[in-house]
Amino acid sequence: MIASLAMIQDWDSRVARRAGSILLALLAAVLGFAIPLFASGPAGKSVPTAIPASGDAPTITYRKVFKSSYPEFVEIKLNESGHGTFDMRQLDEEANPQPFEVNASLAARIFALAAKLHNFQGVDLDVHRRIANLGEKTLKYDKGAETHEVKFNYTLDDSAGQLMAIFEGLARQATDLSDLERTMRYDRLGVNDVLQQIEQDYNNKQFPEPERMLPALDQLAADDKFIDIARQRARTLAGKIRSRAN
Repeated sequence: MIASLAMIQDWDSRVARRAGSILLALLAAVLGFAIPLFASGPAGKSVPTAIPASGDAPTITYRKVFKSSYPEFVEIKLNESGHGTFDMRQLDEEANPQPFEVNASLAARIFALAAKLHNFQGVDLDVHRRIANLGEKTLKYDKGAETHEVKFNYTLDDSAGQLMAIFEGLARQATDLSDLERTMRYDRLGVNDVLQQIEQDYNNKQFPEPERMLPALDQLAADDKFIDIARQRARTLAGKIRSRAN
């Protein structure tokens, strides 16, 4: 529970930084630029694709609704190949799911954990104790006409906890990457602050797939338009990610 509370507090502490990014996006819109919530990768890099249309392909959805926080709504949907969508916003904003993907091994782990929970059929995960509101989480399994879901505020189930940690980590990873790409384009002086947050999240092992940060980190490290301290931090972090991957 302590870890979950810390996660919520950390999300709230990032409101100011995200609000600054939103202001930049609004300014860019006035000037005629477009900034996607999750920017595409550098030229030559593959762009995530949404879930292929197939009524029989199983999908797993993680959704968290936490009013008066930032973000109030997070939803990640993935199929067995790791393709899916990601939607993060405030509740009064329109749904805007973006293409999203994870590697095959992580997708397999997600589906294996769901299988341990009988694909959420007939399971009760909530502790049913009077504790702080940590946001309503939903885990949902869909395959054709078959649908099972379970909702909870806080759980002690190990498999559900691992699933929640993966999806929360993916949300944080996508948010950090979006912040980095946006500041690289529109706020070069803010890049170092974003890198510090990314470094902290990486050191706390929040990212399920830290290697997805590498293209942006490498681009930053090689670009002399950014301050030296930011370039060096990006270079060092990229080295740590590659070292751990090997």
